Amino acid sequence: MIPTQMKTLIDEVLPRQTIHNRLQKDGSARYLEFSPLDVDRLQRLGIQVDKLGPHLVVCMWDEESPLEIGGYLVVDNLAMGQPSMGGIRMLPDVTPAAIHNLARGMTLKNAAADLPYGGGKSGIVAPKRKLTANEHTIIVRGFARLIRRYHAIYLPGPDVGTNDADMRTVALENGLNNALSKTADMGGNRIDQLGGAAQSVVVAIETLLEELPRLKNLPQFANMQVPDREELSVLIQGFGAVGTHVARILNTSSHPPPQIIGISDASGYIFNTDGLPVPKLLKLQNEYGVVALPYFQEILNQSDQLTAKFANNCDDLLRESAFCLVPAAPIANYLDVDDSRNPSMTVDHMGNWSLIVEGANTYSPDPTRRAARARMERTVYWQKGVLIATDFLVNSGGVIYAAQEHLIKAPDQLKIPDELLGDETAVNQWLVKHAAEFSLLAEKRRLAGEEWVQRVIRRNMKELVALLAADSDLLPCEAAERIAIQRITSSESDRKTEDVMASIPIVKESQTLREAANTLITEKGGLLAVISEEGNLVGVVTAWNITHAVANGYAENTPIPNIMTREVITASPDDNILDVVRRLEHHEISAMPVVTSHGVIGVVSSDILAQKTLYKLLLVQN
Repeated sequence: MIPTQMKTLIDEVLPRQTIHNRLQKDGSARYLEFSPLDVDRLQRLGIQVDKLGPHLVVCMWDEESPLEIGGYLVVDNLAMGQPSMGGIRMLPDVTPAAIHNLARGMTLKNAAADLPYGGGKSGIVAPKRKLTANEHTIIVRGFARLIRRYHAIYLPGPDVGTNDADMRTVALENGLNNALSKTADMGGNRIDQLGGAAQSVVVAIETLLEELPRLKNLPQFANMQVPDREELSVLIQGFGAVGTHVARILNTSSHPPPQIIGISDASGYIFNTDGLPVPKLLKLQNEYGVVALPYFQEILNQSDQLTAKFANNCDDLLRESAFCLVPAAPIANYLDVDDSRNPSMTVDHMGNWSLIVEGANTYSPDPTRRAARARMERTVYWQKGVLIATDFLVNSGGVIYAAQEHLIKAPDQLKIPDELLGDETAVNQWLVKHAAEFSLLAEKRRLAGEEWVQRVIRRNMKELVALLAADSDLLPCEAAERIAIQRITSSESDRKTEDVMASIPIVKESQTLREAANTLITEKGGLLAVISEEGNLVGVVTAWNITHAVANGYAENTPIPNIMTREVITASPDDNILDVVRRLEHHEISAMPVVTSHGVIGVVSSDILAQKTLYKLLLVQN
């Protein structure tokens, strides 16, 4: 059945007739799909269409399941490549707008990570009650069946509320190549265990310590003192999946390690200028799921209580000072100039920092939130001299590791036989037989991910500092977007006409005006290719040709050569998309047939480019 929260939202914002007309049925599955042309309907769902996307928004649910199984999928943009890639979030308050924000973040994150995948995200609307382990698995399995329909354009991984074990469940249903961050017995990169996002955050911190002196030409950084690595002090907001791994990696990657002097979680925050014992914190987190309160309770009768500070308001950690803050809690609005927006902390009460490296997802395409972010950065970056490394530039380690499972595909002998999919017992037996091979595959993917993280994150940080050093008016969020968009447009410039062309209706030159008009109506195309008996292109017919002929009194049986356009501008399947854009603009036409020596094979048009590429961006860039 449809989740209650989901039904309420859909019923409130979408007209009943829209739901009736759009609802698609596939067995017990129900789908409401929206394209970028559905501007008004998407706006009702809280999503604003812009030059990047979204490409597709889907509301989906299982009508016949006794449990509430349903959620949303947003494929934001496919310019970097297809399919899109992004995690499955599972929370009671999941909305289409929230998933779109995350999908846009994935568009920019995958681009910044130089991955050949678009940006996507999905969300399961979880019941507002505690689920048993079995109920959780049933819901994940049911959602996997729902998203199977979109496997060509969406690759799921874990996110808040889901984990590597859940991706194993998805793979059991949909196949090994249709889920990312799987468990090791499936050759997965087990991001939860490796701490992929945390690894990229640490690489970003290390690189920025090297690059920060380049900012001293800016007045707000003139007096900045950059510490050596072992003298670095760090605050971690959110000691969870990302935060714990940041602490672990920082603590083990050098000797002496940097000092973690403050952490926060749901139980409060702890702070000690002399440093916190990371192994102890990790042990407590593993035992209790939280750290701040258990740690403070253990040291009440110890000498270091004199220098340690505890408070049950976790947000107060951001009042403390350190060289580097790592926001790693699932809170997008951790800083703001306006208290009415309920940030973790307002900028007038924040501690003294020099660097913020965002381990949490903070990006939003919403104009209001973008404006608020810019206001915050004007104070924090320009006035207080704090460099902010934006989330999608630095915390992409998870998706980089996950992507290796698709980039380094399982060989044919390591693909689950189709007849076993959905049969957990049978698949587990099959996996055991291939355990050694999957272990080697997992290690190969892990090493590839590690190398990719080092290369890409270091490059991102160098480019970020270089852009900011060269332009004192540029904000960090603007520089980060510029880096990601440049990767997207560079990717677009490498694409060929054959990557985006559509099929083209064809008529023979022996046919008539009436037949051409009927073909245009039936095929719903704007351009007909006219071919000779030998199959060669001899002209094109457009709706304008038909209208012009009728207005001038041509009979229905008029031969097509009498009305067609004979001088045709054509494209080759190997033509660069930028060249096609320029040709359409130069000749002031909207479409071109794509031809080879063997005949007409398709059509490329401004409409197709607008749907399948960043057409507007290409025009701006060129």
